[in-house]
Amino acid sequence: MLDTSSPQVRAVLPLLYVAWADGVLTPSEAETIRTQIRAQDWIDTSTREAICNHLDPQTPPTATQYFRWVRALKEGAKETSVTTRCSLAELGAAVATVGGDGAALSDASRRALADIEAALGIDGEELVGDLLGERPEPTPPTSEAPFEVSTLTEVLDGEHADLRDHIRTLLQDPVFRYRPELDTAAYREQVLRWCEHLAEQGLGALAYPEDYGGDGDMGRFIATFETLAYHDLSMVVKFGVQFGLFGGSIHRLGTERHHEKYLESAGTLELPGCFAMTERNHGSNVRELETTARYDPATEEFVINTPHDGAHKEWIGNAAVHGRVATVFAQLHTDGEDHGVHAFVVPIRTEDGTPRPRVRIEDCGEKMGLNGVDNGRLWFDQVRIPRENLLDRYASVAPDGTYDSPIPSPGKRFFTMLSTLIGGRISVARAGLSAAKSGLTIAVRYGNRRRQFGPKDEPEVPLLDYRTHKRRLLPKLATTYALHFALDDLTRRFAAKGRDASLDAIEAEANALKAYATWHTTDTLQEAREACGGQGYRADTRIGRLKADTDVFTTFEGDNTVLMLQVAKGLLSDFRREFRDMNLLGMARFVATEMATQVAELNPVVTRKTDADHLRSLDFQQGAFRYRAEQMLQNVGQRLKRRIDDDMDPFEAFVDVQDHLVDLAHAEAERVILDRFVAAIEAIDDPTIRESLTALRQLFALARVEADLDWFLEAGYVTSAKAKAVRGGVNALCDELRPQAEALVDAFGIPDACLAAPIATQDRVEAA
Repeated sequence: MLDTSSPQVRAVLPLLYVAWADGVLTPSEAETIRTQIRAQDWIDTSTREAICNHLDPQTPPTATQYFRWVRALKEGAKETSVTTRCSLAELGAAVATVGGDGAALSDASRRALADIEAALGIDGEELVGDLLGERPEPTPPTSEAPFEVSTLTEVLDGEHADLRDHIRTLLQDPVFRYRPELDTAAYREQVLRWCEHLAEQGLGALAYPEDYGGDGDMGRFIATFETLAYHDLSMVVKFGVQFGLFGGSIHRLGTERHHEKYLESAGTLELPGCFAMTERNHGSNVRELETTARYDPATEEFVINTPHDGAHKEWIGNAAVHGRVATVFAQLHTDGEDHGVHAFVVPIRTEDGTPRPRVRIEDCGEKMGLNGVDNGRLWFDQVRIPRENLLDRYASVAPDGTYDSPIPSPGKRFFTMLSTLIGGRISVARAGLSAAKSGLTIAVRYGNRRRQFGPKDEPEVPLLDYRTHKRRLLPKLATTYALHFALDDLTRRFAAKGRDASLDAIEAEANALKAYATWHTTDTLQEAREACGGQGYRADTRIGRLKADTDVFTTFEGDNTVLMLQVAKGLLSDFRREFRDMNLLGMARFVATEMATQVAELNPVVTRKTDADHLRSLDFQQGAFRYRAEQMLQNVGQRLKRRIDDDMDPFEAFVDVQDHLVDLAHAEAERVILDRFVAAIEAIDDPTIRESLTALRQLFALARVEADLDWFLEAGYVTSAKAKAVRGGVNALCDELRPQAEALVDAFGIPDACLAAPIATQDRVEAA
């Protein structure tokens, strides 16, 4: 081993450093250096050979040896006057004087070192700069947001700010500490305990009437669900199953006797329950469920039965372990007639947890995520329940079996009963968005601190300063803000509707936004994971858990693709009805209006405008979204009509254009989101908040135009030059919003205890 305290060895250390700097020493490089070293008679023979022994490509130095050389060079350089602009020869000559007798090398020795350096044909100054150059200390990240973070938080929290603050405080209590060490069985019990704590706070019963522990405010319940989603999502889903689906179905589909019997105990979790709708064979096709409920007038009982194995209830939350009662959706048969799907209260377990006679229960087992929720399967073998267990708000059966309903149309009755799912869809959309907010908060904070690369001899650059990093996170942040306000408006309108009011328009919007929001969550969490690099893959970063737990959000409470097809089908029905109801004068006016719209929107001057003010303007952005949605609706209507005119079966025609239908629904969702975002911004008084939200609105809209440029180009709505300007406009808005990025995620108000991500919560002023 070389003695790095020897002046002769220290003199040639820079050469050894550069020889092995890239980990590979070629034969010609090794021979050049060895030849030069052996010619140095100012180095004694044994030292020359020891040095040459470290120049064998077959026996490279160990990592320990190499870094010992580097450390000796750096420490020696600190004790001399050399700079990062010196040559290898100058560095060697300088560090040779450190230690030993401190004598300087002779001029001949210095020239010899310079000759070796020249023979190698390298840029010594650059290599010394890499070795000794120390970048200046980076300055801590700062927020340059023009607004007060707390003020924006108040805007986001809206009318339920006090409730949200209460929940944030609760979630920071040690009783809600994450327990990643628990196995599945213990995790399920922990989630149950958490839900019991929430019930003790009165949060489970919020949507129920005052007589049963609540205040009758569905908006407060959804705000609770959304805020809880900053914490463990298994807890959130179990909370939703118990208090939203099970208790909510009894509240909305039952009558006073059901409320008296079940609501209070459901709201306190004294009576754990399930919502048993989905079946293995039918999934989203609720109308065709096969579980039956046959009325027996002799005993005044309904007989609940699973007719075959594929008709069992599947993925039922709370069923595998904790649920004692289920709201079961089944085909009601009485007096020789089938009256379609209705809901029944069916006991499934005794108080000690034993399945009731003729009820079979299985555990769905481990899942991709949400393993704190005990999903199960249910079979019923001629299970008898009292006639009173029919949830009879919209239909009743008399003791003699006579069926009666205030809604004569079976189709309307079915969809009215299913309106109980609207609140669930809005809640899932908002919970998914909370998860996206958590992922963005982690990724933006990390990107603001993690530094990598940069100009020579300058501080390394925060990841969030790179264009690619800004582009991967900031448009998604803008979309998250847009969705927040769209869902806030939808929640407010849903909560304001009475139980007997028509929810058709709200249901269509809930379907569109649930699908759009949960797809956005899935995309955003993947981007957040990648934006955190390897750190994002760590379990304690929490993004992986968020990804796994929210993946199913695109499927439950309505499969997203099916929901989007329903949205498109509704738009087509409205479109057809509009034409059907028009007289000749109305039709003429419609055609004239459409022509005027096309002339205005496709004006060559407008389609070619590329200046920033135009691209960011509300007129351009709302016009683009509206034009796309309207044109897609007309185009898909024409496609369907051509197929049906050619004698294609209507169902087959609908299937044949499903790709266009999903695109139409997607365009309609973005139109609605933009309009709701604009309305929310207009209602804000604080000019600093309004300015930042306007920039987010501009980025959301322009980024969505960019994402669909193929359609806009094909439709002639933009020219190629304008398409290029749109991309530039997205870049410019990302640059403008970058200084505000951390303040914008901080405004979500997510407690660090909920994030539980070291890279986003520890030592915020230091590089992660």
